[in-house]
Amino acid sequence: MTQNYYHKEIETMKPEDMRKLQSEKLVKQVKHVYENVPYYRNLMDEKGVKPEDIKGIDDLHKLPFLSKTDLRDAYPYGLLAVPLEKCVKIHSTSGTTGRRVVAFYTQNDVDLWEDCCARAIMAAGGTNKDVCQVSYGYGLFTGGAGLNGGSHKVGCLTLPMSSGNTDRQIQFMMDLQASILCCTPSYAAYIGETLKEQGYRPEDIPLKAGIFGAEPWTEEMRRSIEATLGIKAYDIYGLTETTGPGVAFECSEQNGMHINEDHFYAEIIDPDTGEVLPEGSKGELVFTSLDKEAFPLLRYRTRDICVLSRKKCSCGRTLIKMAKPMGRTDDMLIIRGVNVFPSQIETVLLKEGYEPNYQIIVDRVNNTDTFEVKVEMTAEKFTDKVSDILKMEKSLAGSMKTMLGINPTIHLVAPKSITRSEGKAVRIIDKRKLV
Repeated sequence: MTQNYYHKEIETMKPEDMRKLQSEKLVKQVKHVYENVPYYRNLMDEKGVKPEDIKGIDDLHKLPFLSKTDLRDAYPYGLLAVPLEKCVKIHSTSGTTGRRVVAFYTQNDVDLWEDCCARAIMAAGGTNKDVCQVSYGYGLFTGGAGLNGGSHKVGCLTLPMSSGNTDRQIQFMMDLQASILCCTPSYAAYIGETLKEQGYRPEDIPLKAGIFGAEPWTEEMRRSIEATLGIKAYDIYGLTETTGPGVAFECSEQNGMHINEDHFYAEIIDPDTGEVLPEGSKGELVFTSLDKEAFPLLRYRTRDICVLSRKKCSCGRTLIKMAKPMGRTDDMLIIRGVNVFPSQIETVLLKEGYEPNYQIIVDRVNNTDTFEVKVEMTAEKFTDKVSDILKMEKSLAGSMKTMLGINPTIHLVAPKSITRSEGKAVRIIDKRKLV
């Protein structure tokens, strides 16, 4: 396979030259953040660090970390580093207690983000001759906007489908001969199964590649999607907090994702001590945005567990690779591409007059996540009348969807019926085999 590069000189840059570029950008970025973000300046002052102490990447470890808690505490404008009139858009994730994480973008931030997504599309074999069907959600979610912009940068004919309405997705895919599909892996699997039910064979489907992310997926799921759609399936990684999809992307080797190191510096740390670990170590992934203007996060703790590697890649790219995340250091679940925290469930239950006695059960059936929440009724709410239970379940499901952005199946159960072990209920049962 002939390799496509969007920025060949960057993507194949010698590691020592990349490190020099990263150091130059970091020095400017720390100065920018210190002068314009009082929240982070206070963190630096508490740690006794000044911008002049940071002379390059080797000094990065001196800086304080940022966590999701900081982002919530600083909501909405506390980490903004430019005047609001210089911002052209926001994106957002759901927050753990309803307080969202809002990320801001200048036009330059948008351009750099779209460049990163363009690199991912070209690494998947995309060119200006391709028809790129973007079936990630649009709106506050970053998926649709990022791949849409990247597709434009490559020069693809872009189908801005958003998610859902699968019959229409298939109609446009077949009529316009889409060659690249961008969506969550579970939705790709669903589209594949629907095509199969409609009598299409893999050789009838015009797609050649898929760029799938926003949720965990296994190698088995990859092979299944590839077989059903007759494509090569590529992983993509990103966080709203850093920019969105395109922080890292897979190449033809399909063995880890290349990080766009000229924009994002990655560290692996011990999640308990914060100590920076050597390359090849398994630990928590930390990102520093080297040139984001509006919302520049320094040493942001992703809570994702993974490994970094500079092993030579057959695609010719020298960008460091991150392994597929192997878990998390917090209790966040990713269900159908949506971040779900148990604390969100508790917030809804308490607001609706229930005790926080519940159990989250997640599974994957036919390559689609199922999401069930068992909730104990209080003595006051307890009833054995089926119609009343169904009415309460429907009401609670609506409140959950408003909080989470995703619709769970609610099962109300009798008081004290959820098993406790050592006095504490098992909150999460994740039956998916994701690693």
